[in-house]
Amino acid sequence: QVQLVESGGGLVQAGGSLRLSCIASGRTFSSNAMGWVRQPPGKEREFVAGISWSGGSTYYADSVKGRFTISRDNAKNTVYLQMNSLKPEDTAVYYCAEAPRYLVGAPSSLEEFDYWGQGTQVTVSS
Repeated sequence: QVQLVESGGGLVQAGGSLRLSCIASGRTFSSNAMGWVRQPPGKEREFVAGISWSGGSTYYADSVKGRFTISRDNAKNTVYLQMNSLKPEDTAVYYCAEAPRYLVGAPSSLEEFDYWGQGTQVTVSS
């Protein structure tokens, strides 16, 4: 059974930084692309970033490009999201997500994931 456990959320002022972590278990982590999605209050869930199984390919939503960086450590079964220059509109519950093994490259949409974590709250104050 796949388990994805996020950590690192919290309250930060606009312009600040946070790093989210997600530890995965249940599948061969190094064989699966990973990503992050978020759900702002009162809105639909949206794609944030994706990374290929090797870490060699990444993809970002336009809204976070240049501010967020996704990375992974396959030896630790962990994927990260470094968030810099945070804005109030980044406030959301952030979810770690895993793609099926057959996916080649970095995920670029919500539909490419088949497992999700429970989420971690990120709140950016103005």
